[in-house]
This record gives sequence, structure tokens and C-alpha cells, in this order.
Amino acid sequence: MAKKTKTKRREYTKDDVKLLKAHSKARTPVTKLSKLMKRSEGSLRQKALSLGLGLGHQR
Repeated sequence: MAKKTKTKRREYTKDDVKLLKAHSKARTPVTKLSKLMKRSEGSLRQKALSLGLGLGHQR
């Protein structure tokens, strides 16, 4: 049986939120943003939703 790795949650810093807002305005695709910020797409979408931001190039 494969060993399951435990994921450690990382809080969003003020800089992370600022970066997310900037990329929201620039309409950066979520896949690119996910690789840039080293977070999952779902995590980014949830944070954007809680901040009231649109995310991705197609809205």
C-alpha cells in the first residue's frame, strides 16, 4: 500500500493576496498562476471567491 503524504496548509500572506489581485486584473490563466504561486487551482479559486475576485482568462 502506498504511503499517503500529509499536506501542510499554508496561510495566504498579504503579498500572496496582492499577487492574486494583480493576476486577477491581468486575467492570467489559473493553471499558470497555480504553478507560479505553488498552490492548487482549487485553493486559488476558493481564495478568489472569498475575496470577491474573478479568476482566469474566461469569466
